[in-house]
Amino acid sequence: MARHKFGIMQNAPKPRKRYDEYEPQKYNCISVDDDYIEGIEANLNNIDFYWHTLDVPAKGIAYTGITLIPPTSIQAFIDVIKDVAELNELKVLLKKALVGNKWVIHFGI
Repeated sequence: MARHKFGIMQNAPKPRKRYDEYEPQKYNCISVDDDYIEGIEANLNNIDFYWHTLDVPAKGIAYTGITLIPPTSIQAFIDVIKDVAELNELKVLLKKALVGNKWVIHFGI
Protein backbone atom coordinates (compact mmCIF):
# COMPACT_ATOMS: atom_id res chain seq x y z
CA MET A 1 0.00 0.00 0.00
CA ALA A 2 1.24 3.47 -0.85
CA ARG A 3 2.03 5.70 2.08
CA HIS A 4 2.54 9.41 2.62
CA LYS A 5 5.03 10.66 5.21
CA PHE A 6 4.64 13.73 7.43
CA GLY A 7 7.23 15.23 9.76
CA ILE A 8 7.96 18.40 11.68
CA MET A 9 10.77 20.59 10.39
CA GLN A 10 13.01 21.84 13.19
CA ASN A 11 14.05 24.81 11.05
CA ALA A 12 11.87 26.80 8.70
CA PRO A 13 12.58 26.25 4.99
CA LYS A 14 14.98 28.72 3.47
CA PRO A 15 14.08 30.86 0.44
CA ARG A 16 15.39 29.51 -2.88
CA LYS A 17 16.30 26.15 -1.30
CA ARG A 18 14.69 23.14 -2.96
CA TYR A 19 13.47 20.19 -0.96
CA ASP A 20 13.70 17.40 -3.53
CA GLU A 21 15.32 14.61 -1.52
CA TYR A 22 13.17 11.88 -0.04
CA GLU A 23 14.34 12.09 3.59
CA PRO A 24 11.51 10.99 5.92
CA GLN A 25 14.01 9.72 8.51
CA LYS A 26 15.52 13.21 8.82
CA TYR A 27 12.17 14.57 10.03
CA ASN A 28 11.06 11.56 12.13
CA CYS A 29 8.07 11.18 9.83
CA ILE A 30 4.91 9.27 10.50
CA SER A 31 3.27 7.21 7.76
CA VAL A 32 -0.29 7.70 6.55
CA ASP A 33 -2.00 5.27 4.18
CA ASP A 34 -2.78 6.75 0.78
CA ASP A 35 -6.43 5.67 1.11
CA TYR A 36 -6.93 8.26 3.86
CA ILE A 37 -5.13 11.03 1.97
CA GLU A 38 -7.19 10.27 -1.13
CA GLY A 39 -10.30 10.76 0.97
CA ILE A 40 -9.33 14.29 2.05
CA GLU A 41 -7.24 15.50 -0.88
CA ALA A 42 -10.01 17.57 -2.50
CA ASN A 43 -10.60 19.36 0.82
CA LEU A 44 -6.93 20.34 0.98
CA ASN A 45 -7.16 22.16 -2.36
CA ASN A 46 -8.26 25.38 -0.65
CA ILE A 47 -5.25 25.50 1.68
CA ASP A 48 -2.01 27.34 0.92
CA PHE A 49 1.09 25.16 0.76
CA TYR A 50 4.42 25.21 -1.06
CA TRP A 51 5.66 22.56 -3.46
CA HIS A 52 9.34 21.64 -3.09
CA THR A 53 10.42 25.24 -2.44
CA LEU A 54 9.10 28.51 -1.01
CA ASP A 55 9.28 29.81 -4.58
CA VAL A 56 6.31 27.64 -5.62
CA PRO A 57 3.19 28.53 -3.62
CA ALA A 58 0.28 26.21 -4.41
CA LYS A 59 -3.12 25.09 -3.22
CA GLY A 60 -3.32 21.50 -2.00
CA ILE A 61 -0.56 19.00 -1.40
CA ALA A 62 2.03 17.85 -3.92
CA TYR A 63 0.46 14.40 -4.03
CA THR A 64 3.47 12.66 -5.55
CA GLY A 65 6.05 15.23 -4.50
CA ILE A 66 7.16 17.18 -1.45
CA THR A 67 4.90 19.71 0.27
CA LEU A 68 6.03 22.37 2.71
CA ILE A 69 3.21 23.20 5.10
CA PRO A 70 3.54 26.60 6.80
CA PRO A 71 2.38 27.15 10.38
CA THR A 72 -0.30 29.51 9.05
CA SER A 73 -1.96 26.62 7.15
CA ILE A 74 -1.79 23.96 9.84
CA GLN A 75 -5.07 24.81 11.58
CA ALA A 76 -6.94 24.60 8.26
CA PHE A 77 -5.34 21.18 7.66
CA ILE A 78 -6.42 20.05 11.15
CA ASP A 79 -9.96 21.26 10.44
CA VAL A 80 -10.09 19.08 7.31
CA ILE A 81 -9.07 15.90 9.17
CA LYS A 82 -10.69 16.54 12.57
CA ASP A 83 -13.43 13.93 12.12
CA VAL A 84 -11.27 11.20 10.55
CA ALA A 85 -10.35 8.84 13.39
CA GLU A 86 -7.77 7.03 11.27
CA LEU A 87 -5.79 10.27 10.97
CA ASN A 88 -5.45 10.82 14.71
CA GLU A 89 -1.66 10.37 14.64
CA LEU A 90 -1.44 13.02 11.92
CA LYS A 91 -3.68 15.35 13.96
CA VAL A 92 -1.35 14.96 16.94
CA LEU A 93 1.69 15.76 14.78
CA LEU A 94 -0.01 18.81 13.24
CA LYS A 95 -1.11 20.13 16.64
CA LYS A 96 2.42 19.72 17.99
CA ALA A 97 3.79 21.69 15.02
CA LEU A 98 1.12 24.36 15.46
CA VAL A 99 1.93 24.85 19.14
CA GLY A 100 5.64 25.10 18.32
CA ASN A 101 5.04 27.37 15.30
CA LYS A 102 6.90 24.82 13.14
CA TRP A 103 6.63 23.89 9.48
CA VAL A 104 5.54 20.40 8.45
CA ILE A 105 7.01 18.52 5.50
CA HIS A 106 5.01 16.01 3.48
CA PHE A 107 6.54 13.36 1.25
CA GLY A 108 3.95 12.13 -1.24
CA ILE A 109 3.69 8.72 -2.79
